[in-house]
Amino acid sequence: MAKDKTLEDLFYDTLKDIYYAERQIVRALPKMARAAQSPDLKAGFEKHLQETEGHVERLQQVFEMIGKRAQGKTCEAIQGIIAEGEEIMDEFKGTPALDAGLISAAQAVEHYEIARYGTLRTWANTLGKPEVVKLLDQTLQEEGNTDKILSKLAMTAANQKAAA
Repeated sequence: MAKDKTLEDLFYDTLKDIYYAERQIVRALPKMARAAQSPDLKAGFEKHLQETEGHVERLQQVFEMIGKRAQGKTCEAIQGIIAEGEEIMDEFKGTPALDAGLISAAQAVEHYEIARYGTLRTWANTLGKPEVVKLLDQTLQEEGNTDKILSKLAMTAANQKAAA
């Protein structure tokens, strides 16, 4: 066990994790948009795809700011969450419950991202990287807004449709 590992190392390691995750999400969102039955949900996924592409670019800026090469590290958590979403798309295709399931899968992704970005922002602050904090906070705010939009879509339509 390496005793010389620092918060800086942990920050970099976690940054690679979320970078990998964001790139996987960029690949998953078009499938979710195609599967969505509600035009509002489809539009929401398409809008979040554009945001997520921006998150990837912001992360590339963060890597640059800390003098490291932008690279991902396999994130099994996001792979599992995305796999669950794909299962929902297969198992509930054509049913009234599909959109409710897609929303739940998307919110699992958002909550993972919110946890990661919140931690990274706190660590960047501790490490005295105010410019990095700003970029991470911008993404954290967007992820939180997406989560609120998904909750609203679930409560105003998808859950009732699924229960009918």
